[in-house]
Amino acid sequence: HVQLVESGGGSVQAGGSLTLSCVASGVYAGRGAYCMAWFRQVPGREREGVAAIGSDGITKYSDSEKGRFIISKHNAKNTLFLQMNSLKPEGTAMYYCAADHTSPDYCAGGYFMQQTQKSWGQGTQVTVS
Repeated sequence: HVQLVESGGGSVQAGGSLTLSCVASGVYAGRGAYCMAWFRQVPGREREGVAAIGSDGITKYSDSEKGRFIISKHNAKNTLFLQMNSLKPEGTAMYYCAADHTSPDYCAGGYFMQQTQKSWGQGTQVTVS
């Protein structure tokens, strides 16, 4: 069972930066390849994938955030990060992370970001004005 705790959200002016964190338990390198990803949701809209990173370090970004967001992870601490730069007002949303064991190709191909996730954390709100 995967448990996730997101943090780091807040209010920022357009053009500013924020770094989100997500501590994941239940996904471990010793159990095989895995994928971790960030998602966001605006009220009234579907949750969308923003970025993913596999246990091999290969990343996948949504077209809208490519070049501005950087996803990374700290393996020993089972922590996922999302550095968000040059934030835009349309980046205002609740941000969530997800993690599960998947093949590297499934993660790198963006398929993990498209699937229905088994577990979600409580999310962290990002407001860009």
